[in-house]
Amino acid sequence: MEMDESENQRKTSLLSEHKNSEQHTRRNSGRKISYTEGLSATETKMQMVKRWFCDFDNIFVLLTVAAVVLGMTIGLAVKIYANPSRRTIYLVSFPGELLMNMFKMLIIPLIVSSLVAGLANLDPKSSGKIGSYALIYYVVTTLLATVLGIALVLSIHPGNPNIRKNLGEGTTEERRPETLDSVMDLLRNLFPENLIQACIQQQQSFYVNVTAHPKYLPAIRDALFNSSELADNLGEPVTEEIVKPRYMDSTNVLGLVSFSIMFGLILGQMGDKAIVMVQFFSILSEVIMHMVKAVMLYSPFGIFFLILGKVLEIENLKETATSLGMYMLTVISGLAIHCLGTLALLYFVFTRKNPFKFYRGVFQAWITALGTSSSAATLPITFRCLENNLKIDKRVTRFVLPIGATINMDGTALYEAVASIFIAQINAKDLSVVEVIVVSLTATLAAIGAASVPSAGLVTMMLVLTSVGLPTKDISLILAVDWMLDRIRTSINVMGDAVGAGIVDHLCRKELEAKDAEIERELDEAVEEYTHIITTPTSTSAVDNNKQGRRRWSKKRMSVAAALKLQENASPISAAIPTSAMVDHTNPFTVRDEHLEDIDA
Repeated sequence: MEMDESENQRKTSLLSEHKNSEQHTRRNSGRKISYTEGLSATETKMQMVKRWFCDFDNIFVLLTVAAVVLGMTIGLAVKIYANPSRRTIYLVSFPGELLMNMFKMLIIPLIVSSLVAGLANLDPKSSGKIGSYALIYYVVTTLLATVLGIALVLSIHPGNPNIRKNLGEGTTEERRPETLDSVMDLLRNLFPENLIQACIQQQQSFYVNVTAHPKYLPAIRDALFNSSELADNLGEPVTEEIVKPRYMDSTNVLGLVSFSIMFGLILGQMGDKAIVMVQFFSILSEVIMHMVKAVMLYSPFGIFFLILGKVLEIENLKETATSLGMYMLTVISGLAIHCLGTLALLYFVFTRKNPFKFYRGVFQAWITALGTSSSAATLPITFRCLENNLKIDKRVTRFVLPIGATINMDGTALYEAVASIFIAQINAKDLSVVEVIVVSLTATLAAIGAASVPSAGLVTMMLVLTSVGLPTKDISLILAVDWMLDRIRTSINVMGDAVGAGIVDHLCRKELEAKDAEIERELDEAVEEYTHIITTPTSTSAVDNNKQGRRRWSKKRMSVAAALKLQENASPISAAIPTSAMVDHTNPFTVRDEHLEDIDA
């Protein structure tokens, strides 16, 4: 009995020491550190520079920037002084192809696991609030980008009918469905009929020719009277053009996102019964993020060859730059204004923080998007930047970023608006006010429905051209510069996703902190209950009550530990729990306590 009392006193003292140390840490967390006495400012700055260069993320950023610059420089030099064959370009692009395959390999498990784990750890009220804020942000910023692009292309007027003389006529493209059919495709992909198939294919509508035969009965009836006219009466088959959906080899990211959202929301409402499943997806997400670290070691090398191969593929470099220079300038200036002006202003208005410090934290994701030209492939890097560099709540990033990488396409919307009006200008067609409004609305909707894959803007731009009666074949006239504009607009898409996550995190931070405080209170109650249980005299009359109390402690401990584990904030709080009641690391939901051995006896 004396041994038990001494053990209990030791645990209680450890608990109080931990709380005191935690309070001390919180008080001093925001305190600025001054120069050490006896150490000059120059020496301290040198140490800071040395520490900066020793940081892995900083080295990665430098290598990635160097890869982009060297890839473009060497590619332009080779293109000017030599004309490499297609086989040479194919071999040069191979290391970059491997990098894209690595990123694509991680996209599906990362999106599914992060969405499920993030939503399962949020109550319906929090998830609804975060989702509504994110959706409003996506629609507003996409519409602002479209309006900005239209304003620039109408004021600069980069299109000139003489450009057609230099570039020639556009090649005939396969006819694409109209806006209504594309909206139906969006809804089809939102609810895939086969989840496994959605990982590799998505549905898209196309015009197909169907041969329809005329009715034979009247001809046969007439042939009974005059058999020589049988062939004439049967008539020729009639070819009819219809819209028919078919599967294309591309991941249905939208369908996977919708399934993961529903799965995570239902999982979060199941309570303790879903603890093991939620923990599985949480661990899977962490495993994928560790795999991302390994891929990042190779990414500067792969990005270099991606850029180099694309530059070498350019034909008639001088002629293209002369004819499409103003068009490129319009698109790039619009993207720059949207990123440095619109998004930065929105971030400052809602958070009252310096947006350029925020941009510095996500620069790594921006340069990766510039190299890979895919917001989905950049998603793992965006997670790391927001969570590690900017300390954005993981419950926000795991919910907002996967959805943003799928439907938030600010750069694509601006590009489609500029490109469609540019094509109208080179065709000497003046768009009316109504047609300009139609372009803005169609570009916004098309950008939201665009898949987060390279060059998706070219596909959705056909919808914009069709909506105002412009020839879709003229899209081929701007393909020569699309490889570069695609990379720039993708990087703006990624920045838009990151800014959205930062704004949503700021707007929901108080609510999330209140939930953390509630979980901490529940844990304190569980610790007090445990302390009461182990100090209860084990008389014959109290044995049953003691066992029931320990069962309640076990269940409550598992529930609270699961919540803490999912938030990955368990370390400072879990240290306050007596060591004998801590969960086993091999099975985080198995309580190992010598006092509970006889509970189920």
